[in-house]
Order: sequence, then C-alpha cells, then structure tokens
Amino acid sequence: MEFERFLEKEQLNNFQAITLEEIKGVELMNRIDTKFVISRSVFNNILPELAEGYNSLEVEGTKMSAYTTQYFDTPDYDFYMEHHNGSGTRYKVRIRNYIESGVYFLEIKKKFKGRTDKKRISVSNFEDEMTDSSKNYIGAALGSDKTLECKLYNSFDRITLVNKTEKERLTIDLNLNYKSSIGTKGYNHVVIAELKQENINRKSLFYETMKKNIIRPNGFSKYCIGAITLDPDLKYNNFKSNILLLDKLK
Repeated sequence: MEFERFLEKEQLNNFQAITLEEIKGVELMNRIDTKFVISRSVFNNILPELAEGYNSLEVEGTKMSAYTTQYFDTPDYDFYMEHHNGSGTRYKVRIRNYIESGVYFLEIKKKFKGRTDKKRISVSNFEDEMTDSSKNYIGAALGSDKTLECKLYNSFDRITLVNKTEKERLTIDLNLNYKSSIGTKGYNHVVIAELKQENINRKSLFYETMKKNIIRPNGFSKYCIGAITLDPDLKYNNFKSNILLLDKLK
C-alpha cells in the first residue's frame, strides 16, 4: 500500500491546488450524495483523467489528508438499524479529527428523502464520555435525547476534488481501517468515491468516467460496514451485497 500511496500522491501533482478558504463556496452542507465503490487498481487508472475537470484541495502541503472518526450509536444500534432497514430518515453522529488541520468537529448527518444535511460544531477532542454541551447539541439536532456510546473508530486518507466549473465536490477515501474494543479490520484494496452535488448531474465528468468504466452507483456506509465487520452479532441481511462487493474487489 505504501507504493500505491506514493503513486497516488505523484498523480495528484497534475491537479491544480485549491485551499480550504477557496473550498468554502462548495461546502454543500445540504446536498445529494452519490457513492461509488471501486478497486484501488481501477482508481489509479482513472485518477489522471480527472485533472482536466477538477482542482485538488491542499492542506498543509498535502493533497491527501488523513482523517480519524469516532462513531456513536445507542446501546441497541438504533442509527445502524435505521440505515439497515432503509428508514426514510436516518442519522449518523460522529466526532471527526481532520488531522492536517488539527481540528475536531462533532458532526450530525441527517439523511431525508435522498438528501444529506450536515451540521457540526467544533470540539476539543474525541469524547469517550460526552460533554454536556455535546449532549445538548445532539439532542437539539435529533429532536430527542438519546443515550449514546462510542461504537468504533475508523481512519482513512481522503482526496478532495472540486469541479472547476460546477458546484460539485468529489471525495475519494482510501486506506480504510477500523478499530473497536472487539478488534480491527482493514480494507486497503477499496476506494470509496462520493460525489456531492446540489442536484444530481449525470453529465459530471466523474459520473461520465464511472459510466465509461461500467461502474454503477452503490450505497455504502463506512459506519455500517465497520459495525458489521467488528460486531458479528449485528443483523446485516440488507448489507450482504456490500460485503460481497468488498470481497469481489480483492
């Protein structure tokens, strides 16, 4: 994987850099997400094609940033089950460390009628025991008080591309690894690409590139896959296709 990480960083030299300040215009906190799950080798073949239409976010001198995320759920995995059962409204609660920037955000993602709405506040660190301010923020966002506990952590590297002409971002996550009190698991052979748009635009360069390579959109929750991987007692019938895809991409 070190060779591939070097290869990808070299390929990113072909992309014009964009700063965090410049990316604020395309934060897209309310948006439509379209995900694609592809193999590392396919990704490395198509990455050079994207330089024509996208700039690359650069933070602290790197275009591949490291993230670590702490996920919370109820003792009975209510958020996980909402996703598994295809609930029309579902939530994720997490604290994410943007390592190069040195910041932590408590983030709440709400999925409703196909759209994603994300809210966040700055916090000082991960929280094994939630502070009162975090509990109050979550309660207000969810509209109810829930008992939450840390379920797992994940880490990954992210490339963030910004369309040169359209209001669109593309996040590309690599080197996905999980850990919890149960164990650890890595999916370094997999790349999760997420196209973030105000409204679906299938004429997007990345959408067209995926179509050309006969790669279809595929729902994929990093939290849910981590939960399945690390807790064998969870119901996962509706995620079997994701598990089969991960195995196939090896």
